[in-house]
Amino acid sequence: MISARRFLILVVLSSLLAACATSPTGRKQLMLVSEESAIVSSKEAYLSTVQGLDQAGKIEGSSAVNARVLEITGRLITEAIKMRPDTSRWEWSVVVIDDPKMVNAWCMAGGRMAIYTGLLEKIQPTDDELAQVMAHEISHALAKHTAEKMSIQMASAIGVAAVGIASDNTGVALTGAALTAMLAVTLPNSRAAEKEADIIGIELAARSGYDPRAAVSLWHKMGAESKSGTPQFLSTHPSPDNRQQRLAKLEAKMLSLYNPGAAHPVYPIR
Repeated sequence: MISARRFLILVVLSSLLAACATSPTGRKQLMLVSEESAIVSSKEAYLSTVQGLDQAGKIEGSSAVNARVLEITGRLITEAIKMRPDTSRWEWSVVVIDDPKMVNAWCMAGGRMAIYTGLLEKIQPTDDELAQVMAHEISHALAKHTAEKMSIQMASAIGVAAVGIASDNTGVALTGAALTAMLAVTLPNSRAAEKEADIIGIELAARSGYDPRAAVSLWHKMGAESKSGTPQFLSTHPSPDNRQQRLAKLEAKMLSLYNPGAAHPVYPIR
């Protein structure tokens, strides 16, 4: 007769297996948290964060800076919606956060984005390079990476609880399960998600009329900036040594999609 402890572990494992999904590049993803739930949570976090920054006077007020970011991001969103038509229902938005020390940008589930003035000032990206940054961030949202991260965190917690219940030595089991979750789940998926965002992002930028060769020059600049201290962007977006080489190999294919002379409608961001 199966014990209660083994039954619980079987239920947990069955739930994890049943929660598998497939990403846009064909990668298997763990999805215990639905994208809809991730979008709701992201919206709440985003609005609260932006409100606080606005009250502190940390939202960039320069019309020129905002116009540039809105133009580039708007073109990318137009193509993103073509890739995933259901995202036309998203509440796409972007703000420029005034923080000259922060070299970072992000996009939450549901299309809510931010970029920091530190990235603009320290990296000094061309429009093509800035498009690569924002396309990479948008790609994380298109590939449901927020929901995936939340699912991994949930799975880690469930795994820790299940192993703890099944073990006679709770302290040792909890430590082992947490370590296993970190090394076997979080790290591999983080690397996989970055590679995926690179692949989707360079195509998204090319289809939006931005030179795909800028992906390599962008990461070259990021690498140079890291010599004076690790930018937040690199700590949240791990940069394996072969990233530039991998992107360079994609250039020929992406150049066939690149047509800067074509009309590239700008999505009306709120």
